[in-house]
Amino acid sequence: MRFQIIPRGRDFYELFERASGGVADGAALLAKLLADFHDPETAHAEIRQREHDGDEITHEILRELNTSFVTPFDREDIHHLASGLDDILDGVEAVADMCVLHQIKEPLPEMRQQADVLQRAAEQVRDAMGHLRDLRGLEPYWVEINRLENEGDRLYRKTLAALFSGDYKAMDVLKWKDIVDQLEGAIDDCEDVANTLESIALKHA
Repeated sequence: MRFQIIPRGRDFYELFERASGGVADGAALLAKLLADFHDPETAHAEIRQREHDGDEITHEILRELNTSFVTPFDREDIHHLASGLDDILDGVEAVADMCVLHQIKEPLPEMRQQADVLQRAAEQVRDAMGHLRDLRGLEPYWVEINRLENEGDRLYRKTLAALFSGDYKAMDVLKWKDIVDQLEGAIDDCEDVANTLESIALKHA
C-alpha cells in the first residue's frame, strides 16, 4: 500500500463539502416529502439514492484516511466527522423508508415541523464545511445547530405529549412514534457533527 507523505487536506475538505451537501439535499427532500405527501415511494427512492451516494463519499473519506500519512487534523476527528455526516443521512433515509413501510396516509403537522428543523440544521452543517479549511468562522454554525437541536427537543416533547393524549388510535401512535423518534435522532446527529467541529476548532485555535 502506498502512503501519502504530503498532507492531502484538500481531498478531505472537498469530500466533506460533498458529503455535507448531500446531507442538506437529503434533508430538503425529506421536508418536501412530508410537506407534499402525494408520492412517498418516489420521494423515498430519491432520498435513498442520496443516502447511497453519501455512503460512497464516506468510504472515500475512510480510504483517504487509511492511505494518508499526514492529515489536516486528527484522524479520530476525521473519522468522527465522516461518521456523523453519514448518520444524519441514514436517519433522513430511515424516516422516508418508515413512511412507506408504515403506509402513512398523512404525516402529523409536528412531523413537518421536525423536518423543517432538521433541514435548517443540515443547511448549517453544509455551510460550516466551507470554513473547515481555515477553521475560522465556525462558531456561529455550531451555536446555531445547538440552538436548533434545543428547538427540536422542545418540539419532540410536544409531539409525544400530543401522540399520547388519547386522540389517536394505538396502532397509529406506534407508527408515528417510530418516525418522530427517527426525526429527533437525525437532529441530534446534526448536533454531534457540530460538537465535532467545535472540538476540531478548539484543538487548532
